[in-house]
Amino acid sequence: MGLELPKYPEMEEDNVLNFTDSEIVSHVKNALTSVLSGDSNSYDQLVGVMHHSKYLAPDEVALLETTLKALAGAVSSIDITHHDSLLSAIFSMSMWNYGPHVADALTELIVSLAISNGKYLDLCLRMLVSNFTPPPYFLDKLKLPRSLERKGQVLSRVHLAFKKITDYVPLAPLRLLTVVLQGMPTIYHKDRAVVIYVENMLKLESGEIGELVGSTMLMAVVDRLIELDVEIGWDAILQDDFSKGIFEMELEDMDDIEENDEPDVGEFRLSRKSLAGNSIAELLDNLLVLTFEHFESCEREGRLAKVFETLLQSFQITVLSAYKSKFAQFVIFYACALDPENCGMRFATMLVELFVKYSQPQPTRMSAVAYLASYLSRAKFLSASFICSMLKRLVDWCLEYSETHDGDINPNAHRVFYSGCQAIMYVLCFRMKAFVNVPRMKLQLLMPLEQVLKHKLNPLKVCLPSVVEEFLRQAKAASLFTVSETFIFDGLLESELSRAFGGLERLDTFFPFDPCLLKRSDSFIRPMFVFWSMVKPTYDDADADDDEGSSDDELVQDHENENEDMMNGIDMDEFDGQLQKMSITPKSTSSHKFGGRYQEQARMPSRIRPSTSPESL
Repeated sequence: MGLELPKYPEMEEDNVLNFTDSEIVSHVKNALTSVLSGDSNSYDQLVGVMHHSKYLAPDEVALLETTLKALAGAVSSIDITHHDSLLSAIFSMSMWNYGPHVADALTELIVSLAISNGKYLDLCLRMLVSNFTPPPYFLDKLKLPRSLERKGQVLSRVHLAFKKITDYVPLAPLRLLTVVLQGMPTIYHKDRAVVIYVENMLKLESGEIGELVGSTMLMAVVDRLIELDVEIGWDAILQDDFSKGIFEMELEDMDDIEENDEPDVGEFRLSRKSLAGNSIAELLDNLLVLTFEHFESCEREGRLAKVFETLLQSFQITVLSAYKSKFAQFVIFYACALDPENCGMRFATMLVELFVKYSQPQPTRMSAVAYLASYLSRAKFLSASFICSMLKRLVDWCLEYSETHDGDINPNAHRVFYSGCQAIMYVLCFRMKAFVNVPRMKLQLLMPLEQVLKHKLNPLKVCLPSVVEEFLRQAKAASLFTVSETFIFDGLLESELSRAFGGLERLDTFFPFDPCLLKRSDSFIRPMFVFWSMVKPTYDDADADDDEGSSDDELVQDHENENEDMMNGIDMDEFDGQLQKMSITPKSTSSHKFGGRYQEQARMPSRIRPSTSPESL
């Protein structure tokens, strides 16, 4: 480092152990005050000690530790103007470069400075926050056992320092919030640096000062997830031009794929493989997993319900209006799965309340009901009776709306009504089997729905043809009701009318909980997720008559057991392959039909992947 190690008078190596702590502090104070009289020799030597970092000899380590401790006892003699070079050296030190003894001494000095004078508070907090992440040379070593041990040593000291400073400076948490948020790495920093920084933010949320900073930390993490998510454009997922078509099939014939691993000319795919190598997608995946694990910890500690309230607030502010979000919303899905009776029901209830509240903006209400539809369809952990109660609220609202509006079809004027109708039909495409043979559910839910769907506003003509077609097919198989008008859907995903009520945001094609294509995140979501391959539509249920006369509870239990049996019976590796090979075929939305020998096998989600349609962006 080019600087001579300080050798204060009477403090040669052989005699240093003979000095008391107070005498060493006195010598350091003399070095600090001497610079005021123009004698900077001892002071320069003191600064030189601070510049020693890596690869220190044992005597250098001992000297550094001793000097740091002495400075902690002499903070009253440090002047922010005359000792700026010393302060600069101290605040640029990284605990990651030192062993536990030096790290302890450095932490003690930083805490002493922070509580001694308000001028140093922000500087000390920034120094501690800078230790959230290791120096660049250390990042690649983080997976090694010794490096993980060093990580634990550093971060425990950093967060203990926050607590000590807060004990003496009550306003410190407010300043810390600003420092942490300003210091967040950008999405273009190294993956490991961003992950470990967010890990520390979540550590603050669950730590001793979490009551003061926790909610802001969690909301900032969700904001970063959304920021990353919207950076993943559809060109990173689709291997062709968006303008050529929209999704046609979720699952395709596996034998055909095995014979031809490459897509046909003019075909493009939605695939987990297409995200491989996408650094932003991989970072988002890692951060989602980190957040999932944090929620698991909260659940074990019995505080998930409290954290969930912050998550709901963040959802309404940030996630609900992020129509380009594809994966970040699974943070709330997973939290609900960990506590279905509280968080799971709370989330659905909040969405219903947003939808029926006339004071909310139309896009907010439509987004809320789109989330609700996707959630009720995909959440394996929700009971059929609860799903029915949520659908009843939607049906009741739509019925009341139709009774007070006597006009004809007008997609622009009745956007919220049509979005509610589409949500009901979409959920029933997944869940109809659980309801059709339960008299109470049929009376309270399906019979009023018939009045809504046959109203002059004609939601069957306005909503997405792909949803309506599947719904009517199942309704006909279940003998629920008949429709006098003939609908020719021609295999269309959407129509001019559905695009009209969807608006610029394309909320008619927004189903936010479609299968997650991020590999690590999917491993958390999958056990509590309903894939379309698990659904048995009414027209495929050969044993439907066997359920006649069943009680509500029996049928609900049968439905839940059936879903569980289907999940347990699936080879996960094989299903991975199916999910990765979901195909999408370009076509004209006005004329092209489903073709070939797969037409009869195609089911609703085969033509409903609207939430991931490029046009929904």
